[in-house]
Amino acid sequence: MDHLKALRHELDAFDSALDGDLSARVAHCGDWSLADLAVHRGAGNLWVVTAVRKRHGRGYDEGAAPRERDALREWHARSARDLVAALSADPATEAWTFSPPRTVAFWLRRRAQETLMHRWDAEHARGATSPMDPALAADGVAEVFDTMAPRMVSRGAAVPPARAVRLTATDTGDAWVHGPGEPVAEVAGPAEGLLLMLWGRKPRDHASLTWAGDRAAGAEALSGPLVP
Repeated sequence: MDHLKALRHELDAFDSALDGDLSARVAHCGDWSLADLAVHRGAGNLWVVTAVRKRHGRGYDEGAAPRERDALREWHARSARDLVAALSADPATEAWTFSPPRTVAFWLRRRAQETLMHRWDAEHARGATSPMDPALAADGVAEVFDTMAPRMVSRGAAVPPARAVRLTATDTGDAWVHGPGEPVAEVAGPAEGLLLMLWGRKPRDHASLTWAGDRAAGAEALSGPLVP
C-alpha cells in the first residue's frame, strides 16, 4: 500500500472538513470541538516530524497552536506539509517509534491511519462522512491487531482475550483472527464498518455488521480495550 499517497489524500480531506464552524462537537473524542481536534492533529503531526528528524519521542506540544480559526487552519496546514516532507524519506530510514519497525515506514502507516480516523471524526461532526478507501480501512483493521491491541496489553491497559473471534471484510476479502485457538464467533462487514467498530465509532450491533457463532464470546474477545 502507498501510505504516503493515502496520507496526503486524508490530510487534504481533513483540511476540507475544517472549512466551517470549528466549535462543532466531535463525537467519540470526549468533549472536543473541531478546533480541539485540529490542535491535536497538528501537534501530533509535528511530534512525528521530531520523531523522524531528531529520533526521539519528546516534545508533543498543543500549547503552540493558535486558537483563532484562520490562524489555526494555517498552522495545521503547515504541520501537514512538514509531516509529508519528513515522511517522504526512504521508508527504511531509522526513526523513533513506539512500536516496531523503528523506521519511517511505521509512521507512514500510523499517520495515514490516524488521519483517516480523525478525518472521519471531523466529517461526522459536520453531519456527513465520505467513504473510506476499503484497502486503507482493511490495513487499519490489521494495524489494530498487529500493533495497537498488543500495545494496550503491554501497557497494562488491557488483557489478552481468552477466546478467539474472526473478522472478515466482505468488500476486500481480508480476514483476521484475534485471540487464541479456533474462533468461537465471526463478525463480517465492510472494512470501514469493522474499523469504525474497533475504534469505538460504531457499535458492535451496527446494521452493517453480521455476527455468527457465540456472539457474546466474540464481543468479549473484542472488549479490550483494543485501542487508546
